[in-house]
Amino acid sequence: MPERDTGTMRVLWRLEDSNPSARLRAALAVGTAPDPRFVDKLVERCAIEPEFPVREMLTWALTRHPSSMTVPTLVDELRSERAQARSQALHTLSKIGDRQAWPAITRALLTDADDEVARSAWRAAVALVPEGDEPALAAVLATQLGRGERATRLSLSRALIALGEVVTPILRAATTDPDPRVRQHASATERLSRDPDAGFEFAVEEAKRIAALGTTGQEG
Repeated sequence: MPERDTGTMRVLWRLEDSNPSARLRAALAVGTAPDPRFVDKLVERCAIEPEFPVREMLTWALTRHPSSMTVPTLVDELRSERAQARSQALHTLSKIGDRQAWPAITRALLTDADDEVARSAWRAAVALVPEGDEPALAAVLATQLGRGERATRLSLSRALIALGEVVTPILRAATTDPDPRVRQHASATERLSRDPDAGFEFAVEEAKRIAALGTTGQEG
C-alpha cells in the first residue's frame, strides 16, 4: 500500500480512537491537510461523536474542504433519523455558509421536535437565507415563540433579531397571543432587540412585569 494511503487510513482509524484527545488530533490533522477521501468519514463521525470539542474540530475540518464536496453530503444528513446527525450537519452548513444549502433548510427542520436540531436549524437559516426571504423565515420562526427552556428561547430570540426590521410587526403581533409564554417571549425579544446589553433574563423579567401591569391595570 502506498505511503500516502497508509497515512490516510491511519488518520481515519484515529477518528474512531477511544481516546477523545486522539480523535481531536486526528480531526485537526484532517483539517490541516484536506483530502476528499476524508469527507464522508468526517460527516459520519459528526453524527455519533460524543465530545463537543471534537465535534467542533470535525466541523472545522469539513469547512476546510471545498463546499462542492461537503454540502451535498451534509444535506443528505438532514434526513437522518439521528438527531445529532441533523443538528451537526446544520451547524456545519451554517459555518460553511454556502447558500446552495438553503432549500434544504425546511420548515420541518425549523420546527423539529428536538431542541438542539431546531436551534441549529435557526442558526443555519439565518446564516443562509437569501435576500428577500427574511419575512417568510421570520414568520416560521415566530411559530416557535414560547418554546423550551432558557437556552432554546434565547437562541430563537437571537435568530429573530438577526433578521432585522422584518421581525418587528411579527413580534408586535405575538405580544397579544393568547399563550402567555408566547407573549412574554415576544416581548423579551423586542426588548433585547432594542437593548442588547440588557441581557435575556432581564428582558424576560421586564416582559413579565409589563404583562402583570397589563393584567392588573396598576402602575408603578
